[in-house]
Amino acid sequence: MNVIHGTWEPAPATRWEDGFLSGNGHHGALLFGAPDDERVVVTHHTLVRPNGSEHARPPRLAAELPALQDRLLAGELDAAERFTDGRPLQWVQPFHPAFQIRLRRPGATTSGYRRSVDFTTGVLRTECEEWRGEVFVSRADDVIVQHVQAADLVVSLDHRLPGAPHGLMVGQSIVRAAEGALLTLRVRYPDSDRRYTGITLVVPTGGRTALVPPGARVTGAESVLLLTRVVRHTSELDTAPHAEALRDLVPEVGTEPESDTEPESASDAYARLLDRHTALHRAAYERVTLDLGADPAERALPGSKLLERPDSPALLERLFAAGRYHLLSAAGLFPPRLTGLWTGDWDTAWSGAFTNDANVNLQTASAACAVLPEVTAALASLIDRQLPDWQDNAREIFGARGVVAPPHSDGESGLTYHFEREYPLHLWTAGADWLLKPLVDHDETRGEQDPRTARALAEVALFYEDFLTRTDADGQLVVVPSYSPENRPANGSWGAINAAMDLSAARHALLTAAAYHPERAEAWRALADRLPPHRINADGALAEWAWPGLDDTYDHRHLSHLYGVWPLDEITPYDTPDLARAAHRALELRGAENDSAHGHLHHALVAARLRDGERVAHALGQVLGGDFFHTSLMSAHYPNRRTYNADAAHTLPAVLIEMLVQSTPDRLVLLPALPDRYPQGQLRGVRTRFGAALDLTWSPTEATAVLRPTRTHRVELRTSSGAEPLELVAGEDHVLRLEAW
Repeated sequence: MNVIHGTWEPAPATRWEDGFLSGNGHHGALLFGAPDDERVVVTHHTLVRPNGSEHARPPRLAAELPALQDRLLAGELDAAERFTDGRPLQWVQPFHPAFQIRLRRPGATTSGYRRSVDFTTGVLRTECEEWRGEVFVSRADDVIVQHVQAADLVVSLDHRLPGAPHGLMVGQSIVRAAEGALLTLRVRYPDSDRRYTGITLVVPTGGRTALVPPGARVTGAESVLLLTRVVRHTSELDTAPHAEALRDLVPEVGTEPESDTEPESASDAYARLLDRHTALHRAAYERVTLDLGADPAERALPGSKLLERPDSPALLERLFAAGRYHLLSAAGLFPPRLTGLWTGDWDTAWSGAFTNDANVNLQTASAACAVLPEVTAALASLIDRQLPDWQDNAREIFGARGVVAPPHSDGESGLTYHFEREYPLHLWTAGADWLLKPLVDHDETRGEQDPRTARALAEVALFYEDFLTRTDADGQLVVVPSYSPENRPANGSWGAINAAMDLSAARHALLTAAAYHPERAEAWRALADRLPPHRINADGALAEWAWPGLDDTYDHRHLSHLYGVWPLDEITPYDTPDLARAAHRALELRGAENDSAHGHLHHALVAARLRDGERVAHALGQVLGGDFFHTSLMSAHYPNRRTYNADAAHTLPAVLIEMLVQSTPDRLVLLPALPDRYPQGQLRGVRTRFGAALDLTWSPTEATAVLRPTRTHRVELRTSSGAEPLELVAGEDHVLRLEAW
């Protein structure tokens, strides 16, 4: 295992939060536990617990919208607090684990113990002097694969995980399967017809298998192969086809040969399944790498020791690699949830939802530049499936055509029904633009427009056609009601007027939709031109609300008002220097509130766009030095590893790329915000939005960039020395050598 592209520990993980992770974007595996009772927690993106919200609909408020707009425009600043149908707050269905596969090795010791994860293959390993085990989740076959070498092994499926609700109806069975066993766990949720079933096929080579309910005991085997899948369903499930599908993956293991050839062993089958998976996983993972020239001795340290050195380049190298690995592993059927694809507890914070007002957005920020089209595809698929629900949101709440994205989703529903006085998220209209931004970036990178993205953008523009009808005294359009997640004016209420984010999102969505739909471009551009400009407040900062008289609240974790800086290109030091200075002042004044990891890294992303490397370094330092990472290198939402959450882990690669390379369809910015503490390094394989792959090498005295363009184009090159034109020709490498940057 390359020391950058993996991590290891010399002791077992006693907490599930420290367990190493593998996944294929559908199934997840979380490995932890002692050698004599090792556990693999099985997860699946579809596993959400019914809580009543599966029947929830958006509030029917459209008829009341004009009166609300009148009151807000008349100065009744708290009017939106009563814009609700009176229902209590209801969260989306919470994400939860399925069960744990327990591997008991009677008498096993920790002599020579080591556990590791190889990011290039997704294989989790544990080993001692007398046994060895490996786990991965196959991208090729959508199955959790385990290979165990132990003289004595007891395998069982156990639904008893922290927070499991009372009233779960659980049934288990164990039957002979060839020379091994088939374990089945059936779970039905309380007061619901929804359920899920887990199936594990136990296939030993040699030895003896005994059924010891609720599991199987294998003794004297050369090795044992375990194949596991989980299925969510409603009516009773016929498990026979699913068991047969598992058996088809290893047809020659554990059976008598029909010819003179030797039957395939469990070890051979494992190697074959791993090869099929690795061909897909490794190719995706290795597209982009970061090398900061770290000390080899530090690179060799276990993750727990490296986390104690927050200033070490080796730590940043490993977290970059781990972040891309975990992001790739969590995205497939869906993009990553708040917890990625993993949890060992049924009580997931904030329902383990897809939270769309910062979290999903930050986690997927590197998808295009870090060459993870798997992540973009997962996000595109989720949006496309939920577009009819987004239409319902627009119609029921705003009386408009088009679409409005929900602030939270469980993956099943895209409907909006989240209301709380402090979080009137049903008023937020900017979500669709933010969720579509990575898809637009992806289209720019590859030079083709996805029809699904084009269709969604047209729907967003239709919404703004119907919603943007109110004007101010100067004839400019007014976004009313308006909401800046998750903040409020110092002298007003949460539902307000002309939040900076809403203005930027509306303008960007209309102009982008116009670029995708030339036949409607004139009308949509004209509508965008009628939106008001941003406001600079008395402190010289870009105001969070452009409406006069609404004062800023600075101590907050979100930076919604700087949406025009990042992820958009609306405000830049090059094109809009006055607004960029105001945005930088707003960033200086912003507090960290409750020290959420996503707040610090969002701060870093904005700072990188504003060319402030030391502010990037400070924000990174808050996360690296704040004890946000478990030894699994998955992160927490708060300092001191409180509340398991993927925001920091998945967002960190985007921050590191943005401080080194930024691009638009017509501009390349090299080393815009490199902190002094990283004087040398190599970033290889990133993609630009003008269709070129880029390798960057830098030292204290010079930098070299190699561009490999896929299309002929002229762009502006920006460095610390200024700007110059750059002519790129498809298929011809272009080498840039910079002595001052």
